[in-house]
Amino acid sequence: MTPPQLTELPIRALTPGDLRHCADLSQDRGWLREDHKWGLLLAAGDGYGIDAPDGQGLAATCVVTRYGPDPAAPDLAAIGMVLVADRYARQGLGRRLMTHVCDDVLKGIPLTLHATPYGRTLYEELGFDTTGRAEMLRGAFTHDPESTAAAPATVQVRPATAEDLSRILRLDADVFGADRTHMITRLPAFADRLVVAEDRAGELTGYAALWPNMDTHVIGPLIARDTAGAQALVTALAATTDRPLRTDVDERHEELLAWLKDRGLGSIAFNAVMTRDIPGLPGDWTRRWAPLTVAAG
Repeated sequence: MTPPQLTELPIRALTPGDLRHCADLSQDRGWLREDHKWGLLLAAGDGYGIDAPDGQGLAATCVVTRYGPDPAAPDLAAIGMVLVADRYARQGLGRRLMTHVCDDVLKGIPLTLHATPYGRTLYEELGFDTTGRAEMLRGAFTHDPESTAAAPATVQVRPATAEDLSRILRLDADVFGADRTHMITRLPAFADRLVVAEDRAGELTGYAALWPNMDTHVIGPLIARDTAGAQALVTALAATTDRPLRTDVDERHEELLAWLKDRGLGSIAFNAVMTRDIPGLPGDWTRRWAPLTVAAG
């Protein structure tokens, strides 16, 4: 029987000092520790947690990342890293934490999250609808030396410079549909590589980052005008690492998904893209190929 006091435990704000306990909780649930990602999310977003009553770290967590010029009234908020320690699973802590965040902290604000099959039922009960799906891929990228794709003739990919940041922010806001300045400006320090794509006229048409996550490199965000541009950005980033690649691609981008699988990446999971108080994600999905991380929308 569930101890009555368990779902009455106080919810508190997490700080960067909680990073180790957050990573411990990820590991407890069979996830990767992902210390590097946790550091970004706790710096750019707001973490909420419940301390374990046995004194052993955290019993539950989630992170909220707000987007828009006014953090107090964001245009969109993404929820991620919803975790409950295995020893407290199925005792109402996840529902308590999500109800607090959705109905108290973020009441009336459009919300989004990526849901695993395990968590989808809870989110549906909290008013979320499935509005899309993303396919997670992982594997060693195989370059095709015989490829004569037309992308190099129409897309020029190069390392991003400090002068590119303002252009990246404008493009990202247009494609994502909300201002992400506080997240995107952290990319140069967070990522191992940040590249941009330009057309023949010098117009910025896309950008992408490659960031370390345990034994892999994650590609995200991936913003591009078309499939050829997305392929060019991925190819440029893949050339800079020997680690396996991981990324999450909107399933509507069938051509890119097929190309990535031909290059050696395999499908490992599907996540439902869910929203509440909004019919779907804002912005232009045709140019949004992969998120920075599913935990931040």
